[in-house]
Amino acid sequence: MILTRLLATAALVPGAALLAAPAASPPATPLASLPASAAASSPAPAPAPATQASLTPPGAAAPKAALLPPAPRLPGFAADLAQQPAIVGPAAWTRLSDADAWTRLARVPRPERQQARWNYARSLIGQERGGEAFGVLEVMRQDDPDLVMVDTFRLAQGATLTLLGRYPEALSALGAPGLGTNPEACAWRLRALAQSALGEQALQQLDCARSALKTPRPKAFVLAAARAGVEGGAPDKALQWLAPLPDRDPAANLYRGRAELAQGHADQARLRFARVERSGTMEQRMDARLSEIESEVAHKTVGPEAALKRLDAIRYAWRGDAIEERALRLTYRLYDARGDLSGALAAGAALFRYHDATRQGADFLPGLRTKLTTALDPARKLPLDKAAGLYWDYRDIAPGGAEGDLMASHLAERLQQAGLYERAGDLLTYQLFVRAGDLARGPLSARVATLFILAGRPDRALETLRKSDDPSFPDAMIAARKRVEAAALSQIGRIDEAMAVLQDVPDADTLRAEILWKQRDWSRYAEASAGGLPKGRALDEVAQAVVLRHAISLAMLGREEGLAGLHARYAAAFQGLPSAPVFEMLTGRPAESNGPQLARAMAAMPSASPAGDFADLLERAPGSAAPKG
Repeated sequence: MILTRLLATAALVPGAALLAAPAASPPATPLASLPASAAASSPAPAPAPATQASLTPPGAAAPKAALLPPAPRLPGFAADLAQQPAIVGPAAWTRLSDADAWTRLARVPRPERQQARWNYARSLIGQERGGEAFGVLEVMRQDDPDLVMVDTFRLAQGATLTLLGRYPEALSALGAPGLGTNPEACAWRLRALAQSALGEQALQQLDCARSALKTPRPKAFVLAAARAGVEGGAPDKALQWLAPLPDRDPAANLYRGRAELAQGHADQARLRFARVERSGTMEQRMDARLSEIESEVAHKTVGPEAALKRLDAIRYAWRGDAIEERALRLTYRLYDARGDLSGALAAGAALFRYHDATRQGADFLPGLRTKLTTALDPARKLPLDKAAGLYWDYRDIAPGGAEGDLMASHLAERLQQAGLYERAGDLLTYQLFVRAGDLARGPLSARVATLFILAGRPDRALETLRKSDDPSFPDAMIAARKRVEAAALSQIGRIDEAMAVLQDVPDADTLRAEILWKQRDWSRYAEASAGGLPKGRALDEVAQAVVLRHAISLAMLGREEGLAGLHARYAAAFQGLPSAPVFEMLTGRPAESNGPQLARAMAAMPSASPAGDFADLLERAPGSAAPKG
C-alpha cells in the first residue's frame, strides 16, 4: 500500500515516475522490484568491469558515447483523442476518486497511459483542481505535442487556465476555431470574461453556453453569469441566474444587491449589502461597500468629500483587482468634476499604471495628458519646485512627441536658470532614455551631459554619454558629444584622455588650448596657442585675451625673446585699449616681470574666452552651490 501511494504521488510530478514516459528497459532487474525473499537470497552483484565512463576523473565531462539515449516518446494520442466524442457539457468532466485514479495510473499498460492521464485530468477539472489538472495536461503535451491541435485538448487547457485565474491565456486556448460554437467552451469563455470584468463580452457567450449551463454546474459558473449580467447591463438576467442559490449565500447576495442597484431598488440593495457585511469574505465586503458608494454617488445622496474619504479607505485596504479599478475610476471622476487637477492626476495615473487604460474609455488617456499639460502651464505660475515635482511624479503620462519634448525642455530651462543643474539633468535623462527617438537622442545626450558638468558631476556626464552612444549619429553630433566628453574628462583630471578625445574633432585647437590654460600647463599651452594668434590689426576682447594669455604663458616660462616678438607684433594694436598697460608690462619689460606682477596681469585679463561657452564647462565645480538630488 505504501509503495502504491509513493508511485501515485510521483504521478503528479511532470516527467517523473508514472506520468512520464518510461525509459528504455534496463539490462538487469533491480533488486527493489524482486520479492523480498528473492532479494534477500540473491547474491550481491559482481563489480562491473571498468569502463571509460567509470575512469573519467571527477568533475570531467563524460564522453559522448557514454551518454544515455533520450527516453522514447509514448505512442501518439492526438488522433485517438480527436476521434473521441467532443466535450459539449459538464458530464464529460467525470470525477474519479483519487485512489482509483492513482491505481489506474500505476497499473495501466504503456500504450494506454495517455488515456489514463486524460481521464485523470478531466476528473481534476470536474473537481476544480486547476493546478493539478494543468500539470497532467502539460505532461501529456510534452509526450505528444500534436495534442495542441485537438480542440478537446484545447478546451481542457482553457478550463484549467480559467481555474488558475490566467484569463488571457485561457481565452486564447478557448478561442480555437473549432470551439467557437461549442457550448462547453462558451461556458468557460463566459466565466473567464466575467472574471476579467468584461461583462458585455461575457454576455455575448450566453446564448451559445445556455445548454451547457442548464445542467448543475459549480457555483462559480452561476456567479460568473450573474456578474456578467450586472456589469454588462442586464441586471434582470443576473437575478434570474441567482434565483437557485440560497438566500443567505453572501456571494449571491453581493450580485443580488448590485443588480437591485442597477434596477433602482436602493433599499433592497442596502439590505443585501448589509447581509454581505455580516457573513461575506473580505473581498465580498469590499465589493459591497464600493457598490453602495457607487449607488449613493449616482443618486447624489452623498457629497464628494464624504464619498472620496470612503473611497480612500477602500483603496487603502484593498489593492490590485477589479474592485480597486472601480474605486479609482470613481475617484477620478469625482476629482475631475470638482476641477481638482492634483487629485485627478493621482487617481488617473494609478489607473494608467496598474490597470488596463484601454478599458477606461477612448478619451481617458488624452484627457489625463491634457490635465498634466494644464497643471504645468506657465500661465498658472506654479512655483518651480511644485512644477518639477508634478512633472517628475507623472512623467510616464506626459504627452508624447514634440509636445512632450517641449514640456520637458521648458521645465529643464527653468531649473537651469535657477541653478538646479542636476535636477534639470535628471528630468532630461528620463526624456533621453525613455521617450526620445533615435534622431533626438544625440543632441539631447550632449545637453544632459552639459547640465551634469555644470552641476559639478562630470562622472554622471560621462556615464550619460557612454549609455547613449550610437555609431549611427551624424559626424557633427559625434563631434559635439566629444567636446562635452573632453570637458568632463578635464574636470576629473584626465587631461591626456581629454586631449585624445579632441584629436579627431574639427577645429578643436582652441578647445585644447582652453583645457591647457585652465590646467596652467604653460609649456603645452604656449605651443598650442601659438597657431591661434590673431593676424589682423584690430583686436576685440577675444583677440586681446588670446594675445595676453600667450604672453603670460611665455612669461611663466621665461621666454623673453618670444615676448619681445609679441611686443613688436602687437604694440601698435594695443594702443588706446584698456588692456594696453597689461600688454606693455608683460612684453615691454619682460625681465622686470615677477610673480605679483603676473598675478595682477592675470586678474586684469579680459573676461571673454576664446573657447566661448566651452570655457564655462571647464570651471572648477561651477554647480557646487546648487542642491544635490
